[in-house]
Order: sequence, then structure tokens, then C-alpha cells
Amino acid sequence: METGIPEETGLVGDEPVWRMLPPGLLRMRRLLLAVWAGVLALAAGLLPGLLAGWVWAAFALLPLALAAWGWRLLGRNWRSWRYAERADDLLISRGVLWREETVVPYGRMQLVEVTSGPVERWFGLASVQLHTAAAATDATIPGLDPAEAERLRDRLTELGQARSAGL
Repeated sequence: METGIPEETGLVGDEPVWRMLPPGLLRMRRLLLAVWAGVLALAAGLLPGLLAGWVWAAFALLPLALAAWGWRLLGRNWRSWRYAERADDLLISRGVLWREETVVPYGRMQLVEVTSGPVERWFGLASVQLHTAAAATDATIPGLDPAEAERLRDRLTELGQARSAGL
């Protein structure tokens, strides 16, 4: 069925085409978890082990157990993130227990930023930050490939200018 909406808007029929985040974001977050858990396990096991006896070194297992639990939670959280470009707005959906869906109308966007910190750059990732007049509708899409982040920024800026011209 022809909808009259160009396919580049991310719509097939009445349903948006959802895009998932790249796996590099999950790798980055899991590496940071492993590094911090290792440091905490070393501190929690070494200090009590040296000061109070080797039995107290078992405290190192607590950060490692928490890291194993966090490893699984990071995977679930990463799979919950997705975004879709529609004809008049951008949808961002995230959350495992509490599902949150943000709708950002193109005409309400005031600023679209692409940011990338040192760790993100090392993993080849960037984030897109959307700013609107209402702070409650500001949104972020983390962990995108830099080329996709720039494409999305340019497209959202173009659509935002076209939609706000009629206001």
C-alpha cells in the first residue's frame, strides 16, 4: 500500500522502522564494568587479606559477583535501546523494567549535538544529543557509529529547519 511518505523517513506502512544501537556500546560498557570490578575486587580482597588474614580476602568475591550480575543487566539494557525516524518526529525507546518512549517533534528541536568522549572515541562511538525548548523532551541516543551520528544530526537539523519554518 502506498503511503505517500518517502521511504527514507523510516516508515513502512503505519509502523516505524526501529534501529538498534551498535554492539560497540555494549562492548565499551562491559569493558568499563570489568575494569572497575577488577579494581574493586583487588582493593576489597588485598587490604583485608593483608591486614586481617587470608580468610578476609574472600571479600574480593563480592565485587566479582556484582560484576557478573551487572554484565547481564548491561546486555538487557543495550537490547532495550532503539530509535526510529518518522515523518514528523523521532522516537526513542529504552528501558527494561520501566519502558520509556520519547517522541521529539522535528519542529521543536533547537539544537542537535554529536558528542564523543575519549573512551567513546577509542571504541569508535558517538552520541547524538537533542535539545528542545522543553527540557523534559531532551533526548540522547548513545553509542552510535560516528558516520551514523553525523548522518542523523544532519537529517534532524534539516528536518527541524523545514518544520520550524512554518511556525
